[in-house]
Amino acid sequence: MTSTALQILLVEDQLDIARNIADYLEAKGHVLDFATQGQQGLDLALNNHYDLLILDLNLPVMDGLVVCQQVRTKSTRHIPILMLTARDSIDDKVSGFTVGADDYLTKPFSLQELEVRCLALSRRHLLQSENVVNIGPLQLDKKRQTVQRDGQLLNLHSMGYRILTVLIDAYPQVVSRSQLSQQLWGDAPTESDALRSHIYQLRTVLDKPFATALLKTRHGVGFVLDIENDK
Repeated sequence: MTSTALQILLVEDQLDIARNIADYLEAKGHVLDFATQGQQGLDLALNNHYDLLILDLNLPVMDGLVVCQQVRTKSTRHIPILMLTARDSIDDKVSGFTVGADDYLTKPFSLQELEVRCLALSRRHLLQSENVVNIGPLQLDKKRQTVQRDGQLLNLHSMGYRILTVLIDAYPQVVSRSQLSQQLWGDAPTESDALRSHIYQLRTVLDKPFATALLKTRHGVGFVLDIENDK
């Protein structure tokens, strides 16, 4: 799988961790800039164009929370921010999301998961900022609220469109049943068979007329779009 190359700013004061991240991501084709303290990271973020900011929380000179808050306040564009930290309490995560973080990864972590999250954040940002998004054979038009597969317009009902939008937004990550239910209905109680019924209807339109299935169930985990195997 050839990943889309991302321009990434890594703000991390532990040099061994920064080196491991850099070696892995650069081998995957991504381009990284580095900062070892908060003020330096903030200056780079505000004066250069990055697809993503990987930001440690426990930084010298300026804490990561402050850096995140300042980026959100001063930047003229939304830079996706992935917070990287040893802090794993709910309060720390809430603090990060409150000041504008888009995602959160706790040390120790898998470098493969880090890259997947970076790619997902980049795609999510594109989905939010562009009217038309193309992923494999799918084209989603947010303005018209339509989806095409291989150039063929899909006759989706409104719930099917919403489910597919969530899956495209999260791609290539798996979306759990609870996450999907939360996105569709919030905290309102729903019948246990409601989601199953909507997924079945979506598959009937998205996959049944075509040679390969894109919407896959990961048993015990959730749902994912299997774009890479659509040949």
